[in-house]
Amino acid sequence: MVSPHPKMRGTLPLLRSVWRGPFVTPFPDLQAALSGGAVRTDQRSCVILPTFVGATFQVHNGKDYVQVQVTEDMVGHKLGEFAPSKKWVKFKDSQKKKK
Repeated sequence: MVSPHPKMRGTLPLLRSVWRGPFVTPFPDLQAALSGGAVRTDQRSCVILPTFVGATFQVHNGKDYVQVQVTEDMVGHKLGEFAPSKKWVKFKDSQKKKK
């Protein structure tokens, strides 16, 4: 499998080995999250499984917890992808542009 990115042509992407399987953290209160509660977690690298669909997670972004409702489109992605950890900065116009 070759990477489609032009700068990485000829290299293989870094994937987790098949025999290890996806990185998943066991959540003991997942059933409560499926029935209306929320699971609070710091595990941003946990892969979303099909059993997580319909559950609500509170994912830590470094400062506070962001609520994430899992849908079918999110399966296979990581929890941290849906809880942005960086604040977007809009730069103000400089004094030179105002003149």
